Amino acid sequence: MSGTDMLLLLPWLILAAGSLAVMVIIAFARRHALVAGATLGTLALALVLLPLAARPGASMVTPLLRVDGFALLFTGLILAAALVTGVLSYLELRERSGQPEEFYLLLLLSTLGATGLTASAHFASFFLALELLSVPLFALIAYATPRPHSIEAGFKYLVLSGASSAVLLFGMALLYAETGALDFASLALLAPVAEGIGFYWGAGMALIVAGVAFKLSLVPFHLWTPDVYQGAPAPVAGFVATVSKGAVLAVLLRYGLATGVFQAPGPWTVVALLAIASMLAGNLLALLQDNVRRLLAYSSIAHLGYLLVALLAGDALGVEAAGYYLAAYFVTMLGAFGAVSVAGLGGREIQGLEDFRGLFWQRPGLAGTFTLMLLSLAGIPLTMGFIGKFYLFVAGVGATLWSLLGALVVGSAIGLFYYLRLVRILFQEPTTEAHPVPAGGRVGGAVLAVLAVLLVLLGAYPAPLISLVGATATG
Repeated sequence: MSGTDMLLLLPWLILAAGSLAVMVIIAFARRHALVAGATLGTLALALVLLPLAARPGASMVTPLLRVDGFALLFTGLILAAALVTGVLSYLELRERSGQPEEFYLLLLLSTLGATGLTASAHFASFFLALELLSVPLFALIAYATPRPHSIEAGFKYLVLSGASSAVLLFGMALLYAETGALDFASLALLAPVAEGIGFYWGAGMALIVAGVAFKLSLVPFHLWTPDVYQGAPAPVAGFVATVSKGAVLAVLLRYGLATGVFQAPGPWTVVALLAIASMLAGNLLALLQDNVRRLLAYSSIAHLGYLLVALLAGDALGVEAAGYYLAAYFVTMLGAFGAVSVAGLGGREIQGLEDFRGLFWQRPGLAGTFTLMLLSLAGIPLTMGFIGKFYLFVAGVGATLWSLLGALVVGSAIGLFYYLRLVRILFQEPTTEAHPVPAGGRVGGAVLAVLAVLLVLLGAYPAPLISLVGATATG
């Protein structure tokens, strides 16, 4: 590897070195603030130095990794989301007894795996990065919490994620048996799309789609999602909803664009059915929830269904739509779960809809921020969520995906009901006395305020982000 290759890999090298540094710090100094500061510093440094890895065109670093604008865009989103998760996690963990320093090591390793997925150009790097992302999540979901259902959530994710990884690996083996290749570039040349699909190719693709559908919690592979989101610490639930799914979607977009496999009739139909089922079932099941975390879990299922519209569009506009919508989804989901986390600081257990009744009269800033996040998820104008859904709609119209667009419109209409129901609860008369706001609540409120400003600013004036996505997502 040359010096240029090392510069291209700079963000990933910083994350790897930061993980080692945090591990050494934990071994010699059990100080929560020090370890959290080192973790946040690592994430911030990798994010700030990300432009140094940018080069015109695409650069292959070994046959496994492709560092281009696409990879750097999604890596930047993941690093920013991990940074927000780290801050919110510190505020929550410092209220608990024990020594939670290893939490930050797990967070860095999972972030390293997620960013590795965005640059994967080979099924070997894809699988290794996916496991590096997933394995720390088992512990993060159940980490440093006295609630028994957190252990249950971690165990469920462990078993089901392991099973899905086995399905993925078997699918990759069948593709290799058919083509003799595992890198995306060779598969693009060897994929038998035009001349007919062989048995191994068809079975392998079916297994890969099933494994990826689990990671994205698409219907009918979604049953783990509400339990995990309810049991995990709120910042970790936000991390799973954004970083974990965004990274997998990024590699799915890269593979789909490189091989064109999702434009073949069979795979296209399967993914379209998964998208329609996720959009409709996710929103319908969210209607039945009286737990805010489970409501957001089913909402995330629907939003991943929306994002598949961009994948099936299969063109540059679809990639741009996916990039913008994913940025909007990251901001809104991190803000929503951040609001749940900040509202629960001070030792209170807040999960049900009634627990949020009258929040505006007790903490108007927090309630206002939460309201903005919910309106963005609903796709209300002057928010990033509205621009993102409009972008997806334009991409779908350009590709004549009428059935998918119909499901998107119907799902969005259903989602509007339960989002506004929660907003109404926030502004009703409170049923409990106000509690004093802890210091962590004020810091967390500041983080949420930054997300809210981004949400409105890039919703009212989306041109800068659209230009950035257009310049990098197809690079």
